Amino acid sequence: MKKNLCKEENMAHYDAANINDKLIINFRDIKHVMHSLYEGRGSQKRILMLLLKVGTITQQKLTEKLGIQPGSASEVLSKLEKNDLIIRTGNPNDRRTTDVMLTEQGRILAEEALEQRQKRHKEMFTCLSEKEKANLLALLEKVNSDWKERYQNIGRHPRSRHGKPHAHSNHSEHFAQRDEKNGHSCDGNCRDCLHPCARGEHHQEYHDNARNHRDNEER
Repeated sequence: MKKNLCKEENMAHYDAANINDKLIINFRDIKHVMHSLYEGRGSQKRILMLLLKVGTITQQKLTEKLGIQPGSASEVLSKLEKNDLIIRTGNPNDRRTTDVMLTEQGRILAEEALEQRQKRHKEMFTCLSEKEKANLLALLEKVNSDWKERYQNIGRHPRSRHGKPHAHSNHSEHFAQRDEKNGHSCDGNCRDCLHPCARGEHHQEYHDNARNHRDNEER
């Protein structure tokens, strides 16, 4: 009952949304589906398929390609090695590095995983004709290219006045703080903000609200 009610509320919200919001809602829903279909960056299947593609590779370069921490990569590789899916040997040219390669059993599993992924990719777009897929690809490439340039600095860690990254480990620490004096949300980007990590990039709305608040107090 609750599930159906929630679904109806979501549909009502979608129907009432403008076209831009509907696009974002669909991107968000697609992201959730993609997340459920695919393993994480450091999953065993991804490592096996990557090794199938590149062949023998050093553990350091493999970790870089995966985009995960060395400790996490080492943990997963140890499990794969224990299951006789990979072999790790010392690099003959550099004793400080370790080479990683697939075993025969690992190669078989990697080929199976790759075949399953390709089958899934084909299945995911069976609702579209070849022309519709081409049109969709062209539009997505256009949006993707624009967003990469438009939002290229979003998510980068702010730097202090000395040019060094802040010590905060979580961006939410910045956004969670509030200016106790005027009660406005603070993201640390406004000079009028009490946040100690202000970068000097004005957020005009917050800037104006803070100024108006002070002016009202002075009156």
